[in-house]
Amino acid sequence: MHEQGKVKALIVFGTRPEAIKMCPVVKEFRTRSRIDTKVCVTGQHREMLDQVLTLFDVVPDYDLDIMQQEQSLFDITSRTLTGMQNVLADCKPDIVLVHGDTTTAFATSLAALYMQIPVGHVEAGLRTHNIYSPFPEEYNRQAISLVAKYHFSPTQMARYNLRLEGRASETIYVTGNTGIDALKTTVRPEFHSDIIEWGKGSRLLVMTAHRRENIGDPMRSMFRAVRRVLEKYEDVKLVYPIHKNPVVRKIAYEMLSDHPRIRLIEPMEVDEFHNLINAAYFILTDSGGIQEEAPSLGKPVLVMRDTTERPEGLDAGTLRLVGTDEQIIFYACRQLLDDPDEYQKMSTARNPYGDGTASMRIADVIEKML
Repeated sequence: MHEQGKVKALIVFGTRPEAIKMCPVVKEFRTRSRIDTKVCVTGQHREMLDQVLTLFDVVPDYDLDIMQQEQSLFDITSRTLTGMQNVLADCKPDIVLVHGDTTTAFATSLAALYMQIPVGHVEAGLRTHNIYSPFPEEYNRQAISLVAKYHFSPTQMARYNLRLEGRASETIYVTGNTGIDALKTTVRPEFHSDIIEWGKGSRLLVMTAHRRENIGDPMRSMFRAVRRVLEKYEDVKLVYPIHKNPVVRKIAYEMLSDHPRIRLIEPMEVDEFHNLINAAYFILTDSGGIQEEAPSLGKPVLVMRDTTERPEGLDAGTLRLVGTDEQIIFYACRQLLDDPDEYQKMSTARNPYGDGTASMRIADVIEKML
């Protein structure tokens, strides 16, 4: 413990998706007089991370700034691990909080283990049980669970996964997902943007696609499917904020840039992206967090992956797993566009990822346990 009985908590993240989900935790912790909150960013993403920090008005206490051009997993892991050694030695936290399944989270939890500092894992217990899908995220989150002392699970199913792996019941707290907390800040009825205006009067589809394991033929198959959808339905438009990965960009521009009802745009600031989802008819994605965000806004999600670590959404009916096969994706889109009952069923399904108070629950646990 530090001065006046305070808990010193170091919250660490490095990518844009982590920042979206951890900034609400930072904001909540900073309302608690018993928690001395410090923030470290690794800069695993740089420009996209900084946009989120600005939106939530979070100024880091430490910034490792590790990002390099064409960085590999070796680069990210080693630079984060070495950098965190110095941060932990300087900060001397009582607990380190990491999020989810990024290489930043894995390397930080390893650094905390080496220095015998307790780790709290936000969004703990997601599993596909396939170490290469998604890669390297499934390995990262399993490894963090071995290290973590406190597991903050978004759902009962995530808790169940941890219990199956032998984590003690009293170390697991079901909190909901902090990404839902973030929507309270970002989605506003008066929000305006040119791309949302462009989509008005149409059934607007939003796509995100960037997973490492989908790059190449699977991605080409995905893109062929969405082109077929737009060729069949003249009232459908598609917006695709393209990831910074140059290989993804090359495939996207080759296959999609010449269609008048497809807009390929730069990655969006988080508030604009959340409001774009809110304006969409449904979502096509191989990403993670959007599988939780979109159902909160009543938007069906077609998941273009062979596995998902968010099976709660499948069970609830908010998500459908469609893989990367062109024909399967095409028919899944047709069903949502042609069958109002099917669309209604998916869009009104209960969101299994919480009520927007996850950050408060995590802060309550830290105050009580430490």
